[in-house]
Amino acid sequence: MVDYSVWDHIEVSDDEDETHPNIDTASLFRWRHQARVERMEQFQKEKEELDKGCRECKRKLAECQKKLKELEVAEPGGGSGGVRGERERNWESKMEELRKKEKNMPWNVDTLSKDGFSKSVFNVKAEEKEETEEQKEQKHKTFVERHEKQIKHFGMLRRWDDSQKYLSDNPHLVCEETANYLVIWCIDLEVEEKQALMEQVAHQTIVMQFILELAKSLKVDPRACFRQFFTKIKTADQQYMEGFNDELEAFKERVRGRAKARIERAMREYEEEERQKRLGPGGLDPVDVYESLPPELQKCFDAKDVQMLQDTISRMDPTEAKYHMQRCIDSGLWVPNAKAAAEGGGQGGAHGQPGGADSEALYEEIPKESGEEEGGEGKA
Repeated sequence: MVDYSVWDHIEVSDDEDETHPNIDTASLFRWRHQARVERMEQFQKEKEELDKGCRECKRKLAECQKKLKELEVAEPGGGSGGVRGERERNWESKMEELRKKEKNMPWNVDTLSKDGFSKSVFNVKAEEKEETEEQKEQKHKTFVERHEKQIKHFGMLRRWDDSQKYLSDNPHLVCEETANYLVIWCIDLEVEEKQALMEQVAHQTIVMQFILELAKSLKVDPRACFRQFFTKIKTADQQYMEGFNDELEAFKERVRGRAKARIERAMREYEEEERQKRLGPGGLDPVDVYESLPPELQKCFDAKDVQMLQDTISRMDPTEAKYHMQRCIDSGLWVPNAKAAAEGGGQGGAHGQPGGADSEALYEEIPKESGEEEGGEGKA
């Protein structure tokens, strides 16, 4: 039969009873709580003292038994056994009284129940180390090598349902690497002047970017929310579609700007490469040298007349004439022709100084692929 008497006296709360209007309720509740806490502390203190005394008694009895055994003075049935039994019964009776007292104490909020177990679980996402630029580049390269064909297939799709089905069959494509590849592909197509195809791929690029942005806002994996995007876009209101189309047009403009900048950079690199090929023995560009010459010297180069060049130099200041002719030599536009001068009558020398009739230098033409680029050709 179940004994329900333990439920007769339960101090569930220190403030559960109604009080007389003349009694300070707050003070009464505070006194009740304090009295209950003091009773529990007193009982706990008595229990600890009794446990301590019991352990001390057992320790002393163990020491006595050890000494008696060593001295071999213990007699069977002697008085020591009676003393030991009396002391044990004394402590057992005290422990029994303590247990009865604890059992008769009314339960309260602190003793009514105890924790069977206590466990705390924190769902904390592990910190991810930020990838370096080299790691990101290698990751992108590896991904593209594996899935380039699938990415291009997705970029050529037009209908919402086709895009959703293809991503459902290939969920690994829903990632940053796919979006980055589509952006680069758009720029390449614009550079190749394939505008219609660029606009098609740009549409799919914005689709992928919208999915990634939705995943960031929801703080979930992009592969878990791309269906939600297609459901929303297929039933979207006018405002949402306008936002999508505005972002698409802005992206196309950015692609055109990037393509234009790439073409200009390529042209500059090509022009610099060609200029390096044109440099003369002194490291000067013949085109730049020709453009820096005085108009009268430019006319001589345009007419390809050596005599006219000599006459013009003779009328110029010797220092200025020497400066310009030396630049022509350093650019490879003209070189002294001592051999031709000797055959023509012994005038001048290999490095004659311009400005004097007897010391005027003759220059022969350097074979050029384009006379216009060199600013004119001389006659030997």
